Amino acid sequence: MLAVSFPGLGQIYNRKYWKVPLVYAGFGGLIYAIGFNTREYNTFMTAYQDFTDNIPETDSYLKLIRGVDPETYDPVLYPDSYIPSNASWYKDRMLRQVDYFKKYRDLSYIGIAAWYLFTVLDANVDASLFNYDVKDDLELKVEPVMLPLSGHGEMGMFLCLKITF
Repeated sequence: MLAVSFPGLGQIYNRKYWKVPLVYAGFGGLIYAIGFNTREYNTFMTAYQDFTDNIPETDSYLKLIRGVDPETYDPVLYPDSYIPSNASWYKDRMLRQVDYFKKYRDLSYIGIAAWYLFTVLDANVDASLFNYDVKDDLELKVEPVMLPLSGHGEMGMFLCLKITF
């Protein structure tokens, strides 16, 4: 129940202190992934919106498309010299990037929920097995045994496996 109330408390209660940094490293990595993917999603979404509107002052997409002359793809700034296939290609490329970063942002949110459930499950299993006694007197014997065959009145030779614990 401690792991449900606050991540890492179940591991501390079970005296598995070495797991606490792993718990928080997992959450930290996923939170970083959410921030990165959200930032990139917003960047590409703004660039796509600026590329598709008819306002010349909104040109954030120029920062993303470097090394290519805007005269070949920008219908707003250069309506006479742009090539429609280039404009379409850049628009599709930005949409793919928007979809990509949105997908991985959403997967990162799911990852946080999955990591939280994993840490709770780890603490629960560890607490359940905390007092489990494993003795050193485990024994395994393989020996032959004679068993009657069904309905024939004959005896058959079989191997018997006995586990004692």
